[in-house]
Amino acid sequence: MQRLMCKSKINSLKVTHKSIEYEGSIEIPQEILEAADILPGEMVLVVNLNNGVRFNTYTIKGEPGKCGLMGGAAHLSDVGDKLLVISSGLIEDEAAKFHQLKLVYVDDKNSISKIKN
Repeated sequence: MQRLMCKSKINSLKVTHKSIEYEGSIEIPQEILEAADILPGEMVLVVNLNNGVRFNTYTIKGEPGKCGLMGGAAHLSDVGDKLLVISSGLIEDEAAKFHQLKLVYVDDKNSISKIKN
């Protein structure tokens, strides 16, 4: 059996811009994606801490300090909102017992402030 486990989480990512005219995704700085072990194009669950909205989308690599919501996701958050970005993966049952979640914390400028796992 496999279990769907939370692989990593980015805490308090701040929306800096949004654009409706795009196919849809969340733009996250490359160094944050790498720290959270999230690849460009990977599906993630996004939770808006300001309004409670949750949505699924895929990631694209962005510039330092920037977090953008594109397409339909842009309707779900405002610039300045704080987000949680959660990635998950299937893990074999026995390995899941020892799995450690990777947590990436960011500051108000979308720079990494702490990494825990």
